[in-house]
Amino acid sequence: MMLRVVVADDQREVRDGLAMMLSAEPDITLVGLAEDGVQAVAMVQRDRPDVVVMDVRMPGIDGIEATRRITADRDDPDAVTAVLVITTFDHDEALYGALRAGASGYMLKHAAPAVLAEAIRAVGAGGAWIDASVAPKVVDTLRASAPVDASGRPTLENLSPREIEVLRHMGTAPTNSELAARLFVSESTVKTHISRLLMKTGSHDRAQLVALAYRSGLVRP
Repeated sequence: MMLRVVVADDQREVRDGLAMMLSAEPDITLVGLAEDGVQAVAMVQRDRPDVVVMDVRMPGIDGIEATRRITADRDDPDAVTAVLVITTFDHDEALYGALRAGASGYMLKHAAPAVLAEAIRAVGAGGAWIDASVAPKVVDTLRASAPVDASGRPTLENLSPREIEVLRHMGTAPTNSELAARLFVSESTVKTHISRLLMKTGSHDRAQLVALAYRSGLVRP
């Protein structure tokens, strides 16, 4: 499958460098270069790429807000564009802000070209990618900080309406194909939604997501 990619970075030399790296990949085609978050959001709305490689610090709308707007997709919740945040910073604010905004991946710019392509393929196929240097603290922190209500039950306040709908159906649809049929979407779209649910809730796997659906009261026995 050919993956259509937009690169968003406010530094021209970085944009050109990433474009050069990706031009060597036979299954990746570059459909746009954005100088800031505004352009990135506009390109996604116009061209519907599979993946946006997104810098965090940009003028105007930064990468985190642009990610939030892209993954919220107002017009068509199933026209899913995955966001791979790529930055020189491993600060917690950038890391967790990007993941909670709906990014499917987070990696540092020092990664080799082959790793960048691998990350794009992973998020483009509906999976997730976390830079190995920050992965352990991501899982630990997101799990520890999962919001709960006054009774101690987990809440779903950081999930979008579509993600809540997906989580609700996961309680009774044991496979991705069944979930896709129930939601009238493709299995690739289902994988993307599940990837974001794993990111946002700090869950290890599908079983923990189903458990979360029951514990939060979203699904009842």
